[in-house]
Amino acid sequence: MSQQHAVRLLPASLGSLAIDMPPAPLGTIHLLSARGGISSTARPGFVLLFGRNADEVHVCVGANDQLVSRRHGSVSCDGTRWTLRNEGRLPIVFPGASLLLSGEQRELAEGYTPLFIRSSTRREHLLEVLVTGHRPPEPEASGDQDTQLPTMWTIDETERLVLTAMGQRYLRHEAYPQPVSWNLVGQQLRAATGDPSWTAKRAEKVVERVRGRLVRAGVAGLTRDEVGEPVGNALNHNLVTELLLSTTLVPPDLRLLGDSEDW
Repeated sequence: MSQQHAVRLLPASLGSLAIDMPPAPLGTIHLLSARGGISSTARPGFVLLFGRNADEVHVCVGANDQLVSRRHGSVSCDGTRWTLRNEGRLPIVFPGASLLLSGEQRELAEGYTPLFIRSSTRREHLLEVLVTGHRPPEPEASGDQDTQLPTMWTIDETERLVLTAMGQRYLRHEAYPQPVSWNLVGQQLRAATGDPSWTAKRAEKVVERVRGRLVRAGVAGLTRDEVGEPVGNALNHNLVTELLLSTTLVPPDLRLLGDSEDW
């Protein structure tokens, strides 16, 4: 397989490219939206298309949003590197809130990159990109070493919803993100669920419960004594950072909040 060009479809049930992907040859690209995606090994001149019209593209993004172009962008290969070009009207948002404007192109880095097409404050569409790069060697472990904690933390559906609302700016990979205020979290939870019982205080208690579990598991930086006064947003910032680094929270979780199926 490493010697031949190979293309395969990725099911929507895959979840997120940030969590796990099967081994693939160096330079393989994976594109995934809420409706599924595609994977391709590197080949000179090969082009993958994404956009609103499922019949014209390889990966459908923003199917029910007319502000997204039918063919919004393309990803092409020169044999070793992949380059993304914006062929639509709306900008494509890269991590750090960097915009790729219509007609512009940018080389894709190795590793994971979440891209957003934002048509309004309430609608944005996620396209996950993963370019297989060189893997660092696995560390050797001796039999008498302490067992490492699991990579991902267990959270229930309610906790995931609240943590996503609080940490949504991090999940969008905005520049200098901060946790969302509790009042705004409460408002968004009421809008997303239709449950009027969601308040700032109720949301805060859910997050405190998760933070307490991680403190007991040995995660640092989640208590007032460690952080010191004034605490500000430090505890929630450190909590969200841990959940992102462990891939417990991933960009597709944003779909829990919005009226767009591609969040």
